[in-house]
Amino acid sequence: MAIVEGFAGAIGATPLIRLAKLSAATGCEILGKAEFMNPGGSVKDRAARAIIEAAERDGRLAPGGTVVEGTAGNTGIALAHLCHARGYRCVIVCPDNQSPEKFEILRGLGVELELVKPVPYADPNHYQKVAMRRAGEIPGAIWANQFDNTANRDGHYHTTGAEIWRDTGGRLDAFVAATGTGGTLGGVSRYLKERRDPVRIVLADPQGSALYRWVKSGELRAEGPGSITEGIGIGRVTANLAGAPIDDAVHVTDVEAVATVHRLLREEGLFLGSAAGVNVAGAVAVARGLGPGHTVVTVLCDSGHKYQSRLFNPAWLAEKGLLEAARS
Repeated sequence: MAIVEGFAGAIGATPLIRLAKLSAATGCEILGKAEFMNPGGSVKDRAARAIIEAAERDGRLAPGGTVVEGTAGNTGIALAHLCHARGYRCVIVCPDNQSPEKFEILRGLGVELELVKPVPYADPNHYQKVAMRRAGEIPGAIWANQFDNTANRDGHYHTTGAEIWRDTGGRLDAFVAATGTGGTLGGVSRYLKERRDPVRIVLADPQGSALYRWVKSGELRAEGPGSITEGIGIGRVTANLAGAPIDDAVHVTDVEAVATVHRLLREEGLFLGSAAGVNVAGAVAVARGLGPGHTVVTVLCDSGHKYQSRLFNPAWLAEKGLLEAARS
């Protein structure tokens, strides 16, 4: 059994899970990177570690310092664990429309949590801008700035991308992922393309996001109404996403995402969140487009435990018009 150094040492080296029923249905190998198996429960553990370690290396984050971030939840959870392990204060700003389970976890982890109303990014009271201001008010604090701090992307380049290449033996035809900060897609796409350019990089975009149209035509324009998904879909090109070698995009509706999440539970025994639903639905669409005999890799971002009161609550699903999708 391997021995690792603390919480940070346990991040990464997650397995690729073959999604048997979806692989059989498409004739392709559909593999999900099991990021819900990270110690903090999500893919955001990687970004949080990379951001903190970069700040420590360049001297911006000193012993006893403070880490401040604006987040939909998972990055805040990851930062809270790492701050405890390294002796930092942790201040988290979240939009108040995220799943209540995330707030309960953050409070349980002992962060200083500030909830703000969700507003467009241009508004000075957007949660990321509030976090930036809070960091400026606290001596010795850094703003993690996960959207535009390219340590995020670099962390995924060196770990997630490298692991996918190693564990597939370089035999993959496409990588499919949704994006919020752009870190996962930005880092993994570069790593894979540098090693084999024909690997297709496909952005899976939820409804209400502007990135599908940006990939297709260069225009940042939202497609459809806002999504129930959390932490993915955005109306701007972040520093982590800028310049990523993306070949194509697929648009995934809430109906498709919810149906996929519940199918993964029924058929694969995997209890996953809505972003994983978008990713896997996107991977299935790409697999069908490529045809049988190809290998498609995607990301299983986090577990369903943070979304039980919503994604796995029949009353909430019925209110959103998604109950039939969950049962399909």
